[in-house]
Amino acid sequence: MDPMWMWAAIGIILLAVEMATGTFYVLWFGVAALCVAVIMWLFPNTSEAIQYSAFAALSLSSLAIWRINYKKTSTSTRVGQSQGDEIGRVGTVIETASLKQNGKIRFAQGLMGSREWTAIADETIESGSDASVVAVVGNALKISKK
Repeated sequence: MDPMWMWAAIGIILLAVEMATGTFYVLWFGVAALCVAVIMWLFPNTSEAIQYSAFAALSLSSLAIWRINYKKTSTSTRVGQSQGDEIGRVGTVIETASLKQNGKIRFAQGLMGSREWTAIADETIESGSDASVVAVVGNALKISKK
C-alpha cells in the first residue's frame, strides 16, 4: 500500500477516535498524520525515518501550541443555580432568625426551586417581618431586615 494512503487512513481513524471521545488530544495526532499524508503526496520518495520524525514533530508541536493557548472559561460550574438573581429578593420570615439560631424565610414565588429556605442573620429578625436576601451560604440564605 502506498505510504500516502497509509498516513491518510491513520489520520482519518485518529479523527474518528477524537469525534468519539471529544477530548481534543487525539485531534492533533490525526491532523499530524494527515499532514504527513500531504507531505507524502508532494514528496513520494521521502524515507520512513523522515515520515516518523515529521509525524512526531507535528503531533507534539501542535499539541503543545494548543495546550499553551487553550484557556478554560470557568473553573467551577453553578448548575441549577440562578447566578446571583436571588440577591435582593424579599420574603417573609416564618421562624425567627438570629446570630444564635437559624430561622426560616418564605417567598411568594419559588426561589431556586423552593418557597421556604433556612435563613441566617447577623441580627435578630422576628417572625412575620420582611427580610431581603444578601447572600447564599451553602444551603441557606443570609438575610437582613427590610
